[in-house]
Amino acid sequence: MIDHLYASHQFSIKVMCRLFQVSRFSYYAFKSHQPSQRDQENKLLKKEIMISYLASSKRYGAPKIHKDLLEKGYQISEKRVQKLMTELNIRSIVRKKYRPASLSKQEAKEYPNLLKRDFSTDKINQKWVTDMTYIYTLSDGWCYLSSILDLHSRKIIAWRLSRQMETRLVIETLQDSLSTRTVADGLILHSDRGSQYTSKEYNDYLEHHSIRHSYSAKGCPYDNSCIESFHATIKKECIYAKTNVGYKDFQTCYNSIFKYIEGFYNSRRRHSKLNYICPNEFEKQNA
Repeated sequence: MIDHLYASHQFSIKVMCRLFQVSRFSYYAFKSHQPSQRDQENKLLKKEIMISYLASSKRYGAPKIHKDLLEKGYQISEKRVQKLMTELNIRSIVRKKYRPASLSKQEAKEYPNLLKRDFSTDKINQKWVTDMTYIYTLSDGWCYLSSILDLHSRKIIAWRLSRQMETRLVIETLQDSLSTRTVADGLILHSDRGSQYTSKEYNDYLEHHSIRHSYSAKGCPYDNSCIESFHATIKKECIYAKTNVGYKDFQTCYNSIFKYIEGFYNSRRRHSKLNYICPNEFEKQNA
């Protein structure tokens, strides 16, 4: 403002400084100030951080953006990335956690928990986890996403979207996974105790393929936290990323989920449990 009025020859610097209650020393110090090397670095880093953030459709937080910057050759700490993201007012959404519930002896006998929260694996097709989640659409009402995740690579190996929450949906999801993966006897498939997963039809199908069924304790999502986490992630990063209203209709919902899982999650999204590479790359490196 002072420079503008001075350039228009309306007032002198002395008068302008007095008017705005700024000392002439402060004014000339400001005029002669040059950004430090650190300021220039931060400006460049903020630009790169925004590129990574937007390339992930605003899904990445500091850890994954930090890995992106390291791959580009920048020597920067994760803490500095966090600070610059705070200055840019961008961040990843933090999911709420659940409290585990207790399990009775009778329930343990009827619905055995073979996994027992041991999510470690030695190879693919050793332990799978599955679950369903609800997605609202404006025209078609509730839709249901059924997913199966391989615990070794954290890859979504099969998924289906349906307008009905039926046993057929989870069976068809399982059929899809078996059509693309070669499994041996002893594979554990873990689920919650929803009626679709406890149905005779579903368990007969598992038994026919020599798959051992493991169940979460009632009201205990921690037992199936990996697939719960995926469904929370897809809702955060895809389904409700731009609006809390939901999709227009079933087909719009399907197209969006297909693009996210096949075009981003499995093939591009960095996973912290995989040393920040994507599931497809992890399976390729460990084939």
